[in-house]
Amino acid sequence: MITKEMLKDYARKLMFDMDDNEYETLQDEFATILKQMELIENIPNIKETEPLFYPYISNETKLRNDEVNEMEMLSVSEVLANTDHQVRDQVKVPRVVDSDEL
Repeated sequence: MITKEMLKDYARKLMFDMDDNEYETLQDEFATILKQMELIENIPNIKETEPLFYPYISNETKLRNDEVNEMEMLSVSEVLANTDHQVRDQVKVPRVVDSDEL
């Protein structure tokens, strides 16, 4: 069972917070997911079933080959022109995980 205290601890480690109603909603959603996982676990012979890695591949489905098109690539300066926060030719983003807590 996922408790509200566990969710609050995870949220603190990920450096965000929610109001109590949001924690209760998230707790309900996790309870539903755990029930679904239990149902799946009880499917006969599920442990012998090979995992599906890509759900859309069949005999009729063909994936295109990736092709590099130099015309579509952006230069570093073009990418950095879209941000005010950059460090050493990279876009600087805010920290989203408190690494001391992991």
